[in-house]
Formats: sequence, C-alpha cells, structure tokens
Amino acid sequence: MTRLRARYSACFALLAALLVLLGLWNLVSGSASVTAGQALGLLFSPPDGSTASSILWEMRLPRVLAAAILGGALSVSGFLLQTFFANPIAGPFVLGISSGAKLTVSLTMIFLLGRGLTAGSAALIAAAFAGAMISMGFILLLSRRLHRMSLLVVCGVMIGYICSAVTDFVVTFADDSNIVNLHNWSMGSFSGIYWDSVGVMAAVVGLALLLTFLLSKPMGAYQLGEVYARSMGVNVRRFRAELILLSSVLSACVTAFAGPVSFVGIAVPHLMKSLFRTARPILMIPACFLGGGAFCLLCDLIARTLFAPTELSISSVTAVFGAPVVLYMMAGRRAAER
Repeated sequence: MTRLRARYSACFALLAALLVLLGLWNLVSGSASVTAGQALGLLFSPPDGSTASSILWEMRLPRVLAAAILGGALSVSGFLLQTFFANPIAGPFVLGISSGAKLTVSLTMIFLLGRGLTAGSAALIAAAFAGAMISMGFILLLSRRLHRMSLLVVCGVMIGYICSAVTDFVVTFADDSNIVNLHNWSMGSFSGIYWDSVGVMAAVVGLALLLTFLLSKPMGAYQLGEVYARSMGVNVRRFRAELILLSSVLSACVTAFAGPVSFVGIAVPHLMKSLFRTARPILMIPACFLGGGAFCLLCDLIARTLFAPTELSISSVTAVFGAPVVLYMMAGRRAAER
C-alpha cells in the first residue's frame, strides 16, 4: 500500500510539473519574445501597461488557462463515456457528441450574428449542451439495437460526419461579416479567449468536476458490472443519467469555447490508466484532468509555433498525437481477443 501511494504521488507530481512547465513554455513562446524571467516577474505583479505585460495578461495567459481547463474537461468527459460504455475507445469526438454540439453552436451564432447580436457564454454553453444531448440520445437509441461497440462507434462517426457536413454548409453560406471568426472556431482553436470566458468555463468545469468526484464511489462499483453496482445499492438508471449529463456538460463547455477538439477524450484517459496502472475513478478523475490539460497545452504550443505566423487548428495537432494511441488501443484489444 505504501509503495502504491508513493507511485501515485510521484505520478501526480509529474503531471503537475508538466502542466506548470508547459504553461510557462506557452507564455514565453510566440512572435513577441518574452523570457521566462520576464514572464514570472509579470505574473507576480499587476499589469503595468507595457507591451510585454499586455501580451502576457491579455492574450497568452487566458489562452494557457483555457487550454488547461478545457483539455482537462475533455479528458474527464472521455473517461466518463468510457466508464458508461465499458469501452476504452468511447469518446465525445468519436461518438459524434462534439460534432452535435458544434452544429448547434454554429446555428446559434449564425442566428444571432444575422440579427446584429453577440452570443454570450451562457448561450453558447446551452446550445452546445443541447447539441451534445441530441447526439448522445441518438447514440443511446442505437446502443439498444447494436450490442457490438465497434458498430456503435461506426454509427457515432457517421453522426459526426453528418453534423460536421451540415455545419460546414451553413458556415460557408453565412453572409455575416463576422463569420470569419466562426469559421476559425469551427476548425478548433484556443485563440480569442478572454478573461470573462475563462471565468465562466472555470466555474462550469469546476462544478461538473465536483459532481463527478461525488460519483467516484458508485463509478468504481459500476466498473465491476451493473449487477455488482446494484448489489452495492447504486441506482443504476439514475447513475447512468448523471454520468451522461456530466459528460455532456464537460464536452459542451469545450465545444462552446474552443470548437471541436479531437482524440483528447480517448487518448488521455488511456495514457493515464497506463501511467497509474489503475482505473479507479478517485485517481483517474484528477489524473485525466491534469493529463488532459498538459496534453492540450503541448498541442496548442505546437499549433502556434510550428509554422508561425500561420497557426494550425488544435484538432490537427491533437489528431497527430491522439490517433496513434487509439490505433494502439484497438490493436491491443484485437490481440487480447485472439
């Protein structure tokens, strides 16, 4: 037990160190040069109106916090879906949930922009949540008929393609002058996020994480099967509904502010399970949050700097790192079935 605690403590320390290191690296990297010493000095002093201070406080720091918070939220959302479906390749992007949220947010933004209005954070999150729940509803209906997870994943991918195609269509033919920002958002990006948005996403994700922690004990029982969970006094129907709602809220919050971000919800939980060598929810929830934040900070750093001044979409980079993990998982499951 002591050795396990030491291992878990070391893993959490490693993740926290990576998160801090990558956050600082993001702060000092960019077209405008800011040294690590300058960045630390500016962080521990109020904004002074200088160019370096404005870049750090108004542009880079909100983006760093958004990448950490939303990356963590997406990873935890993936872990909840994997627990719900009892399959490691379940995730909000693969199952089409993120694409459904993307579609409803796009329609909401186009509707409001066409009337000279601006979509607030609450409206974006509500629209994304509605889209996520609609897509999840289709997946749950299909799961009653398709008992093989591979077929369910294929259906989820098809739902995602349909939602993405409709989104691209409405974005292409939207006639508002501000639609360029919508197009950039629809490709997936942590850019253009300001402090008011960071506050909203922190509140929503923080509350969802707290509620997720409260479900960690019944989640552990559910991982051992529905029969065992019922024998432990878990109301399985209510528990499954709570799991769906929390996963949808987390993925909807990500889509509302950053657009679709691929493979994080699948790859990071698998990496965390391999690192900690356990699937216990009480450990995996914080591990997935820290790991998802570090993963997205790394991908956002590459997206901003690899071909600067041209910026890549965040999904392009997360796919490069996340897709091989998914392929490895599927190959491993195939070998285990033989």
